[in-house]
Amino acid sequence: LLKGKILATLFFEPSTRTRLSFETAMQRLGGGVISMGSVESSSVTKGESLVDTVKTVSQYADAIVIRHPLMGSAKEAADAASIPVINAGDGAGQHPTQALLDLYTIKKELGSLKNLTVSLVGDLKYGRTVHALVELLSLFKARLYFVSPVTLRMPEEITSNLEKKGIEITETDSRM
Repeated sequence: LLKGKILATLFFEPSTRTRLSFETAMQRLGGGVISMGSVESSSVTKGESLVDTVKTVSQYADAIVIRHPLMGSAKEAADAASIPVINAGDGAGQHPTQALLDLYTIKKELGSLKNLTVSLVGDLKYGRTVHALVELLSLFKARLYFVSPVTLRMPEEITSNLEKKGIEITETDSRM
């Protein structure tokens, strides 16, 4: 399906499963993969900006998968690129590809995405996978329980956005 297409993987922070899943998928679909390699061996160490890196890589590939430690970096890369950019995690922001896999697993295991009550437990402040997952779950009007220490609560901008959509949220720092 993707014969002759090239995927560039730009991972500015460590990853094994996410990077390899994209590279494996591309190769299984007949495409090729190029990688920036480690950040230490790239032009980033000489001061090259994210925008400059993405503009350059856009000339070599048909799509980019990026993981970066700064929130909003995937959008910045997408705005600079002349090819599609896939967000594989941007700091404490989002990890939409993982959220899609989580949603698929829920559907596969439960048979439906309707009338769900979902509890998310742990580090909700910095957990980019849960940030992306609640966005998807909101599309199905799931009831959400956020269980975390007060210092690791879901960010207010996310909870207020969910409430504006009419999503039922319960936050607690203890067992229910």
